[in-house]
Parts: sequence; structure tokens; C-alpha cells
Amino acid sequence: MRDFYDVIKSRQTIRDFENASINDEVIERIISAGMKAPTNDHMRDWHFIVIKDKNTVVKLINKIPEQISDGEVNSILRDWNLNDTCQQNTYKDAIPKQYQMLAESASLIVPLFKQKTDILHPKNLSHLNGYASIWCCIENMFLAITAEGYASALRIPLGDEGDWARKVLNFPEDYLMPCFIAVGKESANASCVKQKEYSVTERIHKNACNKFHLVLANYG
Repeated sequence: MRDFYDVIKSRQTIRDFENASINDEVIERIISAGMKAPTNDHMRDWHFIVIKDKNTVVKLINKIPEQISDGEVNSILRDWNLNDTCQQNTYKDAIPKQYQMLAESASLIVPLFKQKTDILHPKNLSHLNGYASIWCCIENMFLAITAEGYASALRIPLGDEGDWARKVLNFPEDYLMPCFIAVGKESANASCVKQKEYSVTERIHKNACNKFHLVLANYG
């Protein structure tokens, strides 16, 4: 098993997969790692739909555009007001591959969590505890995928993709799908987009955040 910090350092989103399968035992270990994450109500009321059948995958991702032009990508970047070059390059790689990365993955995992309140209109942050917990679970899964020697990518459902997924996969109304998780072997020619560099020491604020506020003021 790889060193923990090596796994964290190695984990990155990969959207280019080679044609390779993944064993059920590996999937079970990945999900088991997710199930060990902290949970808001101590019940871990999470379920996972694992899809390897390509016909089902194609039907599931039917709402996602198969292709998107450079012009459409640039229009999205303008709408999102993305001016940082590093950030722009990341999205230029990611946006056109949303359909491809899910279709070509060895396995598609759909995590589900029970949401007891209206997630889009919470009365307070505590009403989002279930949503926060499932993301702790998903991060554990990402690290486990890396430790197993596989790669992963995710897509948060857009528009009616979540409703369509419920219809295709027939999961209950009181469970929500936070994302699609694509798992597979990294392609030999997979894109490796440069990430934004940062200084950890500059992000740590001991006892107070006065300097942090000053930095924000400079950007205001």
C-alpha cells in the first residue's frame, strides 16, 4: 500500500481513461474506504450504484452533451468571469471531456445520501450536514482510488441530470445524487493540466485573521 502522503500528493483528476476493467473487489475496497468517513448523524445512510454495463452508462449520461465546440467553451469561460490563465486552461480541458470521461471509465459510481430537508433552500447550515458528510465519503473514495492505482473524475449533475439519473437508476425520492464518479486506468496520453500554485504558510493564520482580511482588502 502506498504511503498516505504520497497518495494525497498523487491524487489528481484524470479525464482520459484507457480501455481496462476494474475488479469488483477493488470497487468494494474503494467504497469501504468511503464508508469510514465521518458522518453527521452517525448512521452513514449512504448507498452506491456501481455501473459497468456500457448500455446503462450511455443511457444515464444521455443529458450530457457529447461534444462542445471551442467557441462554446470560451463563451462559458466569459460567462463565469474566469480571468486566471491557469484556471482557464483547466476548464478548457475539463468541459469538452464531461461526456467522454464518464462513457470511457471502467466503472461509474453513483453515490447516494438521504437528504431530510430541502437542500436548495436550507434554513441554516446544519440542514446541509448530510450533503457535507457525503463529500467526506467521496474524498475518502478518491484517495482509495489513487492508492489502488486507478484514476478518477467527477461530474456534479447539471440541470435535470439528477432527475434523469433517478429515473434511469430507480433510486428513492428521499435520496440525492451529489455527483457521478468515473473510475478507470489513466490513459498513457492523459492530459495533466498545471494546477494553481500556492503557499501553505500563507494560508495558515494563527490565532487571528488580520493579515487575511488585509489580503482580501487589496483585491477589493
